[in-house]
Amino acid sequence: MQIFAIGDIHGGLKALIQLLNKLEVKDEDTLIFMGDYVDGWSESAQVVQFLIELSEKISCVFIKGNHDVWCEDWLFRGEVNPTWYMHGGKETIESYIGFTTEEKKRHLGFFNGMLPYYLDPENRLFLHAGFTSMHGVEKELLQTTFYYDRTLWEMALSLDKNIDKNSVLYPKRLKHYDEIYIGHTPTTNFNSLKPMHAANVWNVDTGVAFSGKLTALNINTKSFFQSDNIRDLYPHEKGRNKD
Repeated sequence: MQIFAIGDIHGGLKALIQLLNKLEVKDEDTLIFMGDYVDGWSESAQVVQFLIELSEKISCVFIKGNHDVWCEDWLFRGEVNPTWYMHGGKETIESYIGFTTEEKKRHLGFFNGMLPYYLDPENRLFLHAGFTSMHGVEKELLQTTFYYDRTLWEMALSLDKNIDKNSVLYPKRLKHYDEIYIGHTPTTNFNSLKPMHAANVWNVDTGVAFSGKLTALNINTKSFFQSDNIRDLYPHEKGRNKD
């Protein structure tokens, strides 16, 4: 059985389909999606519909990201958050043109069912962004931290590679879990188109919202697969790029 952690999709259905074709997923495999399914490229609603149908055929775990929180709120209340609108919400709203009320309700149910984090039997933690409690995710005061935090990744990056996990200098936050998988903070911010590893944290968001690729990381072997560059798949769109 293979288990893949899949990075932020941001409306890039073409990249998702291309990536899954490369994985050649089997019935016994599991896909863990790290959140941010919407906002950016033009097919957010189509990504959600595709994932709903995919989950009926294969084992999937859906983590909720900050963009998913915004979209869920819009589907529920019909109100447009101005910040969301400027950061991909406009494209997401437009992607829902032609979807029926019943289809939107089904998508709302999909968002409602997403997990803030997932801890597997091997003590591997999956969440969109991060957490701040030194006592672990169960003691986190605000659930929104799971969607927005960047300090976990920054801490992992800044940790001296020579510090052993058993050292008193090793951050207590990281000691709770054998491995931690995140998205949210694009590795392209650090000039990398590949998933990054620091301490016991793996970042699989390789910048598909902007100009990177969509990535699936095999969490057992640490081998990874990627789509083409997203701008090659959507040559007439900007995604979340400002240029």
